[in-house]
Amino acid sequence: MTATCLTVTESGRWRLSGVLDFTSVTSLAAEGETLLDKARVQGVELIEIDLRDIQSANSAGLALLLEWMDMARRRDLRLRYLHLPESLNRIATFSHLRDLLPTGA
Repeated sequence: MTATCLTVTESGRWRLSGVLDFTSVTSLAAEGETLLDKARVQGVELIEIDLRDIQSANSAGLALLLEWMDMARRRDLRLRYLHLPESLNRIATFSHLRDLLPTGA
């Protein structure tokens, strides 16, 4: 199984790859919080997170995206999720949470 990885590709742009499940989201939540703190200090207002390299995701992955949104809001930052995987889109739609996720391309 491929390791899950959160990478800063440039200021205000992150890339998430691998598997979003119960085993990976706890460490990703903490890593995201650290990166949000750094972004705030750097004056970044919008963070775009590219999800095109997510291999699979379950409800824990959706919970992570929602948690990051809450963390960002508390820091007066905005998030946008790019290339939301179909698995997360289905879970969010079924859970009536799809409209909460700011998405783009």
